[in-house]
Amino acid sequence: MKAAIYQGNKTFTTGEGQAVEPGPGEVRLDVAFCGVCGTDVHIYHGAMDGRVGPPQVIGHEASARVAEIGDGVQDVSVGDRVAVRPLQFGEPTPFDKGCSHVGKNLKFIGIDTPGAMQGSWTVPAYTLHKLPEPVSLEHGAMIEPVAVACHDVRLGEVQEGENCVVIGGGPIGLLIGLVAREKGAKVMVSEVNATRLKLAESLGLQTVNPGNQDLTRAVAAFTGDAMADVVFEVSGSAAGVEAMTDLPNVRGRIVMVAIHPQPKPVNLFRFFWSEIRMIGARLYEPEDFEEAIAMVAADSLPVDALITQVNPIDQTQKVFQTIDSNPEGMKYLIQCGE
Repeated sequence: MKAAIYQGNKTFTTGEGQAVEPGPGEVRLDVAFCGVCGTDVHIYHGAMDGRVGPPQVIGHEASARVAEIGDGVQDVSVGDRVAVRPLQFGEPTPFDKGCSHVGKNLKFIGIDTPGAMQGSWTVPAYTLHKLPEPVSLEHGAMIEPVAVACHDVRLGEVQEGENCVVIGGGPIGLLIGLVAREKGAKVMVSEVNATRLKLAESLGLQTVNPGNQDLTRAVAAFTGDAMADVVFEVSGSAAGVEAMTDLPNVRGRIVMVAIHPQPKPVNLFRFFWSEIRMIGARLYEPEDFEEAIAMVAADSLPVDALITQVNPIDQTQKVFQTIDSNPEGMKYLIQCGE
């Protein structure tokens, strides 16, 4: 079985992977597909070498079949088709307040520990969520990013009939828009990339290009001057942070989805003036995975439209080079199994 190994310096090699026998509470998987996340691209660019420690197998958006079960594992059987919630919980602390998915001692599987870009992968059994028959293994690799969107929309407390604006029309941004629409919200996506705007429009989402349109005026026209009940900042850009406080209405909510590693100026006066709330949203919890699976199984989300291409594992280097040269692409999947 093969493994894609990140070597550092924007380099992946394909080598022979090793099947690790599962210990107590663990399961060994035959990985089917692994999606490439924006975090994986940051790793490829060398931005996280101190944390990842190359050479290392990365990847966390995975679908798989259960191949082997360790002692004490219940509720899964060999042959089960699963998606993986790639979080390894550490020792809880009082700081965590029971939120293990963002606990101080959390390890992210596929970043802090070996990941899914390999044919065989051993993980804790509690990370597994079974896939019902309507969900293909290709679509199973989309469950993790859909779960991110479900978590973001849930923390944003999106209600039927509300107006939502998503700043950033990449894979997560579009999934947030689609999940919010499933909740009955009216959604506008703000994005500067013409190809991504066209995709959002083809999915039935209202769009605005802030590069050549006034975003605040566009949102006012879209909402009949009510402005946004919920704004999702998904762009990770300074322009997105600047714009996000202009869009909420009284007691509106801003959900911070993007990772902003450096501080950026925020218009705090807007928070005071309109009693706006800002909510951080990171990762996901088990209920978000279950909701994501239910939505994909019901064919409620057009996940197929977000898959740009699928490549075999020995083309992993080519996939990352393609992502660098094609910012218009959405979700790339690596086929890890036969």
